[in-house]
Amino acid sequence: MQQKLSNDFLIQCAHEFGTPLYVYHAERIKGQYERLQKAFHECDARFFYACKALTNINILRYIKNIGCDVDCSSINEVLLALKAGFVSENILYTSSNIAFEEIETAAELRVNINIDSLSNLRKFGKKFGSTYPVSVRLRPNIMAGGNLKISTGHKNSKFGIPLEQIEEITAIVRETGVWIRGLHIHSGSDIKDVDVFLKGVQVLFDISAHFSQLEFLDLGGGFKVAYKPGDEETDIELLGKKVTEAVASFEKQTKRKWKLWFEPGKFLVSEAGYFITQVNVIKETPAIVFAGVNTGLNHLIRPMFYGSYHTIENISNPVAPAKKYTVVGNICETDTFATDRELNEIRENDYLLFLNAGAYCFEMASNYNSRYKPAEVLVKNDKAHLIRKRDVLEDLLKNQVEVL
Repeated sequence: MQQKLSNDFLIQCAHEFGTPLYVYHAERIKGQYERLQKAFHECDARFFYACKALTNINILRYIKNIGCDVDCSSINEVLLALKAGFVSENILYTSSNIAFEEIETAAELRVNINIDSLSNLRKFGKKFGSTYPVSVRLRPNIMAGGNLKISTGHKNSKFGIPLEQIEEITAIVRETGVWIRGLHIHSGSDIKDVDVFLKGVQVLFDISAHFSQLEFLDLGGGFKVAYKPGDEETDIELLGKKVTEAVASFEKQTKRKWKLWFEPGKFLVSEAGYFITQVNVIKETPAIVFAGVNTGLNHLIRPMFYGSYHTIENISNPVAPAKKYTVVGNICETDTFATDRELNEIRENDYLLFLNAGAYCFEMASNYNSRYKPAEVLVKNDKAHLIRKRDVLEDLLKNQVEVL
């Protein structure tokens, strides 16, 4: 496992590229991918990076170069993946509630397509019949994930075709001849319980009997990473062992080999990411000491949107006595990153480092309050490379049409 980038190195990045700043450690991404490969080496497993976590073109190219395939949630992510050098057969397109025209575009690009509604499956079958294989996303009716906002497989979820509608799926197959080569589920994100994945794979085993042309079963992603010391994460090694055993047993039962597909996103890039901010003000009140930093929910919305936890370190003053601070942003909204958090004494202009900032952090950034999006840096072979420039005023105006 790659070690955390040193405080001195990160401070050097802050000096060179300014703050706020996202920094990604390439070798950490590679280490996570190799861990997955090792855990599932005894079965025919294939991994597609769920690139909605982080789509910088340089990250996509690095993912491709280490041998991982890519999963896309929109046609634009597909186009980015193609531009990054992925060939069509190594791209999986999995979307939700989109217009059929977008699926048609994906078919024109010859990528793997995952369909999540009866309506679009029927349209696809009528247009393509048995000439273009697809997979079908099912809703497994499994409640899983860190919280309701990231639970996608339960009975009230918008994602996938409910298991109760399996007869409708098979009717469409009979009616149109649509070629279903894969079954897919994704129960949620931040799933730490290995048994949840085993329940999911059993769902796929049970449903597979309805389809004669299946080639693979897809368990999605959702592996949990550790956000704070002592945090429990998905035991990938145990998961690989248990899933491999389950598949081996199913292969004996069905007298055929099965391929497994996965779409890890956060697992690959979260721990590789760092977010460096600088303290603008220390505001002491009778009840709270606020550390106000030069960023906000416009750059890192996860704590406000999901209630997510990010470890924060004062890398400018790492051995000072600890005090309690509430770390807040500079946006004209309540953008609290941490409440009563014990941190080494914070002074104005200190650098505060947010860990686990690789997944859904920059990707959800905005220009709210007309503030600039931050720069991004990729560290590879101990060298920092600028991979996105910080916004300037022209970026805020680029697509506006002045008529007055």
